[in-house]
Amino acid sequence: MGCVEGFARRQLAPWPTPLVAAPRLGRAIGLPNLWLKRDDLIAFGLGGNKVRGLEFLIADALAGDADVILTGAGTQSNHVRATAAAAAYVEREMIAVYWGSPPQRAVGNHALTLMLGATAVFTGSEDRESVDLRLQSLAQEVRAQGRRAYVIPRGGACALGAVGHALAARELMEQAVEAQLAPDVVVLAIGSGGTQAGLLAGARALALAWRIEGVSVSRPASEASARVLALARECADLAHVDAAFAEHDVVVHDGYIGDGYGVPTPAGDAAIELAARTEGVFLDPTYTGKALAGLISLAHDGRIRSTETVVFVHTGGAPTLLARDRETDTKR
Repeated sequence: MGCVEGFARRQLAPWPTPLVAAPRLGRAIGLPNLWLKRDDLIAFGLGGNKVRGLEFLIADALAGDADVILTGAGTQSNHVRATAAAAAYVEREMIAVYWGSPPQRAVGNHALTLMLGATAVFTGSEDRESVDLRLQSLAQEVRAQGRRAYVIPRGGACALGAVGHALAARELMEQAVEAQLAPDVVVLAIGSGGTQAGLLAGARALALAWRIEGVSVSRPASEASARVLALARECADLAHVDAAFAEHDVVVHDGYIGDGYGVPTPAGDAAIELAARTEGVFLDPTYTGKALAGLISLAHDGRIRSTETVVFVHTGGAPTLLARDRETDTKR
């Protein structure tokens, strides 16, 4: 099982993920000191940084002798797909709760989740929060049958899940030292908020001076910031990190969601194409494509300076890129 700093951990993948220079992409967007943290290359369940949090959440489920794991989101959720892979790996039943109605065809992450043996349940409502209510009612039904249910919230966004991302800060710090690199700013997409919260807690624990800036792809920046702040505080408390986070510690950039969550944008599509053609790196239209579009805008506006060393966190999502022309991309 393993234990890291007091937390049970079920290792699912080898670490660390690569930290690589992106000189061609950097030159194209005016950030010559651009690096990519390649969490899309996590060697488990088709990658994506949700695996980091799942190592701790799955260990917690096993410690409680859970035999059914439940989580949910939209049909193209990276988190649901990664959770299904983890559940199959530890030989536990998995129930995936999706908002909306079943698509005509299962493609992308949804197809992979079914391939991994998960049972799919649809809420019939387009309200994302309908997933939360259905997860709780299903957990009660499972427990009424004498079984042990373990519920993971949408996106794995909870204090324990954020611990995995806090440890990613240490991993990135160690890689930066080895590469003789001093990051000024770390940029990433923010949806459920767990990744940015964990990185903030981890950076604070290590006394790192990085600016950790999110690009909101899911909800207004004010709402996203509040979620990150709450999760960062909860993660720090859980990890016994002496940190008093204030509102100004959380930086979230708005204006890149477009017509809605999961709806591709022209700027995001252009960013995806640019990353593919310059670095051979594929982003996705829901998270990382929009986040890179945000980074490009921030660089052009001078909010991130050309002299700064920037790390862009590639959180994964390739299956969604392949599915986008076949069904509405409704993730987390």
